[in-house]
Amino acid sequence: MATALRYHAALHYYVVHDGAGEPEGLLAEEFLLAADHSCIGLVGGGWSRSEHRWHDASATSRRLRVDPALRARLTPVSRDGAATLYRELCGAALPDEAALRTCFGAPSAPPSPPLSLHRPEATPGFRETRTYRILFAGALAPGGLTALGGAWQMPLTGDLADTGVRVLGTVCRQVGRDAFRWELRRIAAGAAWGLDVTCDLTGDRDEAVGVLLRALTTQVQLQGLVPVTVDRFR
Repeated sequence: MATALRYHAALHYYVVHDGAGEPEGLLAEEFLLAADHSCIGLVGGGWSRSEHRWHDASATSRRLRVDPALRARLTPVSRDGAATLYRELCGAALPDEAALRTCFGAPSAPPSPPLSLHRPEATPGFRETRTYRILFAGALAPGGLTALGGAWQMPLTGDLADTGVRVLGTVCRQVGRDAFRWELRRIAAGAAWGLDVTCDLTGDRDEAVGVLLRALTTQVQLQGLVPVTVDRFR
């Protein structure tokens, strides 16, 4: 049976700078999601002053995750920030997201879902427990950790300057009868970052999981880290 794809409700945007540090264009991108909200692909589109048109930039989006030099030329922005720059560069309104998606290349065939040999036990009192990791590359912007702590009301449990600290903060939230917990942590001796999200669900509906994962990804992305994937471990 084919894997169902879900698209995020909004795209991620980056300003692309030229060699002199001046804004040269925009990159808009989107994760493709399986039915359980884990990531199974990445597509994107780009616009530059030199070409003055939108084109498929999925390869650029994928390279961004592994190329520090490319990441250094990009700055994450909100859609409003992207719209302001686009109007400054070409004097027109930024196309809506449905129009932008038409320039994205076709995604590669999604991988087969992993074979589940048993259903893991849920946290007592809940029907189902899921664990996700949102993986990020790059470095937090100055003040980024403080901004996330404020946005999430997250007490900081470690010093960012101390490279031996792995978990920087933990947040717990209750949404209706569902419970969510996430930890911001360093991975691979600080070479990457992860947001580990545990979802304890009571009912059959899981829309809140997708909404939360999207919101967390965007909040961290706007503080300088580049989202790489969303994996589900449980």
